[in-house]
Amino acid sequence: MTMKLLSGDEAVARGAWEAGCHVAAAYPGTPSTEILEALSTYKDIYCEWSTNEKVALEVALGASISGARALAAMKHVGMNVAADPLFSAAYIGARGGLVIVTADDPGLHSSQNEQDNRFYGLMAKLPVLCPSDSQEARDFTRRAFDISEEFDIPVILRLTTRTAHSSGVVELGDRQSRPVKGYEKQITKNMILPAFARVRHIDLERRMDRVRAWNEKSDLNRIEKGAKERGVICDGVAYQYAREVLPDASFLKLGMVWPFPEDLVRRFAETVDELVVIEEVDPFIELQVRALGFKVTGKDKLPRTGELSPRVVRDALSGPAAPVEPEPDLPNRPPSLCPGCPHTGMFWALQKQKLIIGGDIGCYTLGGLPPHDAMDTCIDMGASISAAHGCDKALGDTDPRRRVAVIGDSTFFHSGITGLINTVYNRSNVVTIISDNRTTGMTGHQPHPGTGVTLQGKDTTAIDPAEVARACGITNILTVDPYKTKETRKQVRAFLAEPGPSVIISRRPCALLIKLHDTPRQVDPDKCTGCETCISLGCPALSFSDGKSHVIATVCVGCGMCADVCPKGAITEMTKDEGRRTKDETGSPR
Repeated sequence: MTMKLLSGDEAVARGAWEAGCHVAAAYPGTPSTEILEALSTYKDIYCEWSTNEKVALEVALGASISGARALAAMKHVGMNVAADPLFSAAYIGARGGLVIVTADDPGLHSSQNEQDNRFYGLMAKLPVLCPSDSQEARDFTRRAFDISEEFDIPVILRLTTRTAHSSGVVELGDRQSRPVKGYEKQITKNMILPAFARVRHIDLERRMDRVRAWNEKSDLNRIEKGAKERGVICDGVAYQYAREVLPDASFLKLGMVWPFPEDLVRRFAETVDELVVIEEVDPFIELQVRALGFKVTGKDKLPRTGELSPRVVRDALSGPAAPVEPEPDLPNRPPSLCPGCPHTGMFWALQKQKLIIGGDIGCYTLGGLPPHDAMDTCIDMGASISAAHGCDKALGDTDPRRRVAVIGDSTFFHSGITGLINTVYNRSNVVTIISDNRTTGMTGHQPHPGTGVTLQGKDTTAIDPAEVARACGITNILTVDPYKTKETRKQVRAFLAEPGPSVIISRRPCALLIKLHDTPRQVDPDKCTGCETCISLGCPALSFSDGKSHVIATVCVGCGMCADVCPKGAITEMTKDEGRRTKDETGSPR
C-alpha cells in the first residue's frame, strides 16, 4: 500500500489519473489552480490551460463525445462562464466519463462572491459529489468517472477552499487502462436542436431517476450511529467541523448531495430526536430536508455567509465551550502590489486625472486602493471594457470624465476580446488599457496564449494583444514601458485626449518572473525634500518617516520607478559594495 501526503487539489489530479482520464482542461483560478498543475505532471494525459472556463468545458465535452475520459476544472465563478455548455452537456451525456470540478470559495479568500455551486447540479440536473478531505477527493474523482459512464451523464465534483488546499495522507492506486472508445456520429444525441433537445430532456430525467435510485443505496453516503438525541446531516468539509464539535451525535454524511437521497434521509430522521443540518454558505441540504416535511435546525442558527469552522459551529449550536486563544493584536496590513510590479507605473500615470475607470480581475485590481484610487468597478472577468462602454453610453457628453478600462493580458484573452469588439462596433469612446505582464500573475504565473508556451511546456504561437486589438478594428494603439514612469504618464495623458475607441498596451514582465538589478535603491537624505512623490507609487519597498522617504533595502528589487519619478534625483542605485553589505547583513534584497 502506497501512501502520500496530498492537498485536495492534488488528490483530485491523482484520482483523475488513476481513473484513466485522457484529456483535462481548465482556466487557473484559486482554489482550483493546482488541479491542472498537478495533473500535468502525470504521463498519459493531455492537459491544457484553456482561454476560459467555457472553452475548457467545451474541450472536455468534445473529448467525452469522442469516447475519452475527460475533466474540466474551474473555481466557482468559472462555472458561471461555463454555464452555457454545462446545461447542454447534461442533455448530451457522456460517452467517455466527464467530470466537472468546481472549487467554491466560502469566505471570499480570492473571489468576488461566495456562491454555492451545489445548486448548479439542481438546475442543470447533474449529480454532485462533495468530498470532505483529500482521501475522498481522490476516491470521489475515481468514482465520478465510473458514475458518469454508467449513467451517461456528466458529474460535478464540488470542492471548497479548505478541502482543496488542506493536505492529508492519501492511499494511492494504479492507473486504470481506459482505451478511448472513439467517435460515433449521433446527431440526435450530440446536436442540441430543439427537436432533438426535447427528447434528450426526457431522457435526462430518466437518467437522473436512475442515479437517484442508485444514490439511495450508495456507499458514498453513510450513517454513523451515535446518540439519538441529535442527528446531524452534512457534507464536504462541514462534516469535519461537525464531527469535532459533536463527537457523540449521530451522523448522516452525504457524499452525493444531488440527486437527493430522500428515502435515506427519512430512515435516518426516524432514528433521532432532533435533526441538524450543518453546511457552508447556502441551505442546499436543509431545503431538501424541509421539503420532506421534517423540522430541522440549520441556517436559523448557522451563518449563511463566510466559512464554517469548529468555533463557528460550536458557538452557533451553543455547544460546550472550549478554551479560545485570544486573537493576536496585529497591525493592519492592507494588500499592495509587489515591489517592482509593472502595474504600478501605469496606475501612477492614471492618478489625479478626470477618469471613470472600469476595473477587472487580477493583481492589478489592487490599483483601486490608495494611493492609486485608479479603478471604479470590479465585476467579473472581462467586464472592465463592457462596463466602461455602458458608462460611456449612459453619460455621453453630460460628464467630462474620460471612460477607461484596465484589464490584464490573461483576462483579455479570457473574455476581454468580445468587449473590445463591442466598443468598435458600437462606436464607443473608451480607452482600453491592457496591462501585459506576460503571465497569469494572480494565480501563480500560469502561461496563457500570449506567453508562447503551453501548460505542458511546449512552445507555441505567442499571440500579441496589440495584433488582436488591431484585428478587432482598433486603429489607435499605443505601447508604453511602465518602468519609464514619467514618459508613460506623458504619453498616456496625451493619448487620453484623443477620441476612442483605442488601446494602450502597458508591457513589462511580472517582477516575480525576471531578475532585476542585483542591488536595491537608496535615498540621499540631503537631497530628499519630503515631497512624497515616490510614496505615491504605493511601492511596499518605500516608507516615509521624519519628513524623508526611505527605501527598505531587503524588499527593493531595483526596478528604478521611484528614482524616475523623484523630482530631486534623491534616489540612486546602491554601489555593488553597499549591495553586498545589505545582502550579508539582512539577506538577499529580493
